[in-house]
Amino acid sequence: MAATMRVFGFAGWSGSGKTTLIEQLIPRLVARGLVVSLVKHAHHSFDIDKPGKDSYRHRHAGCTEVLLTSSVRWALMHELRGAPELTVAQALASLGPCDLALVEGFKAARIPKLEIWRRELGKAPLHPDDSSVLGIVTDDPVAPTSGLPVFPFGAIDEIATFILAQARPVPGSD
Repeated sequence: MAATMRVFGFAGWSGSGKTTLIEQLIPRLVARGLVVSLVKHAHHSFDIDKPGKDSYRHRHAGCTEVLLTSSVRWALMHELRGAPELTVAQALASLGPCDLALVEGFKAARIPKLEIWRRELGKAPLHPDDSSVLGIVTDDPVAPTSGLPVFPFGAIDEIATFILAQARPVPGSD
């Protein structure tokens, strides 16, 4: 594994296909020998726990953190309890060692990223106002691009190569 974690992001409106694209890219990146992690920003309240389970009960009783562990995986749930949500830098710092950290969401983060854009959503492209967008993935052959590289959704290997060429080190990850 590389000594320095690198980061690359994906931005786009809800329903544009970010999650599906990332899901297709991860196996290609892993096949290239990389340890890949992901930070996903949710714009709403979410809960990965279930009412009635011990961990849920402990969090609702007032624990700030509950760590679940088994022989298969572990998860740490941290209640913010009114504190500000994590910045992308704080979220990345919370990850374990990896070669490449992918970031879904965090539209305003100043990290290298691809914009995922579909005309049928009726939303304006993000890239004209975001110099961090280095390329566009779209199914629209006449999508506004501002001269950026454009990839169709099916060009998974080409997109993976682009990401690896454009990913940048996370400050303090070495």
